[in-house]
Amino acid sequence: MTTNGMRRRTGRMRKRVNGMTDLDGVFDALLEIEDGGGDGTIEFGRGHELAMSSLDKFYFRDAQRTKGDLMRYYVRAAPRLLPLMAGRPLALKRHPEGVEGEAFFQQAPPERTPPGVRVERVPTEDGPARRLVGGDLMTLLYCVQLGTIAVNPWHSRVGSLETPDYTVLDLDPGPRVPVQMVVQVARWLHDELEAAEISAAVKTSGSRGLHLVIPLPPRTSSESAQLMAQLFARRVADAHRKEATTIRSKSRRSQRAVYIDCMQNVVGKTVVAALSVRARPGATVSTPLAWAELTDDLDPTVFTIDTVPDELDARGRMYLDVLRQGNRLARLLASA
Repeated sequence: MTTNGMRRRTGRMRKRVNGMTDLDGVFDALLEIEDGGGDGTIEFGRGHELAMSSLDKFYFRDAQRTKGDLMRYYVRAAPRLLPLMAGRPLALKRHPEGVEGEAFFQQAPPERTPPGVRVERVPTEDGPARRLVGGDLMTLLYCVQLGTIAVNPWHSRVGSLETPDYTVLDLDPGPRVPVQMVVQVARWLHDELEAAEISAAVKTSGSRGLHLVIPLPPRTSSESAQLMAQLFARRVADAHRKEATTIRSKSRRSQRAVYIDCMQNVVGKTVVAALSVRARPGATVSTPLAWAELTDDLDPTVFTIDTVPDELDARGRMYLDVLRQGNRLARLLASA
């Protein structure tokens, strides 16, 4: 090992796998490349290949987890994560030196991307622009190769970008708010949703907060999605003024309250995907929960790239089942 925690380079390795569905082959190839010096290329066949570099670099030094560990987690998560990303433009926040280094946002992909990585032109305020689009393993691993840690997909898909599939309530606790209070605010929101016969999924944010995700009927406008989130947020904030707030300005809202953020529902805004790793100490994962898990004992920091893999299938299926179940438009309208 060198002094910066990386192995000495021993040359670039090439590994061939049986296509992008050969997850075991890709996992093993990533491990061999990392052990062989950190630089290499995976050949997926049909002219598709992906160059990897610095897989031995520590991305989470406190957890002793490397860029290669991050890639291998995403390979294991792919069967449950990729359907959640499919057809959705991706917003990138790159951490080329890991969580302790400088980070920067990047919307447009590099001008030259490998064949097999999906890039589409999508409408933006400044006109059509190139964006990476999720849904396949090669595009996901390419994002990580660029230094992306968290997966941030749009709420809508290419071809229907003005009609999101879900709306999100992002519970963002102030610095003096214990996790137990975040859990309580989530329970109050759940009570309001249940009273309106509206289903929602819940997941950790990968940090100290929680995300409530409400599936929407087809062709729901982004404006309606935003209003739906605001409706339930205001109901809870009005009923529990000390514990919850919808005040956006940090200087004006209480540091002892949970901010119920509805502003991430604007077209083009994103929330970290379920089962995505976060750029946080400990390599935490935004993890789907059952509502019964919202107890005072909940500790979001226990969900990491080391602990979540054994639960990927069950938690991913549970989350996707809620999203696919959806909500009836009549119930959403009745709650307004």
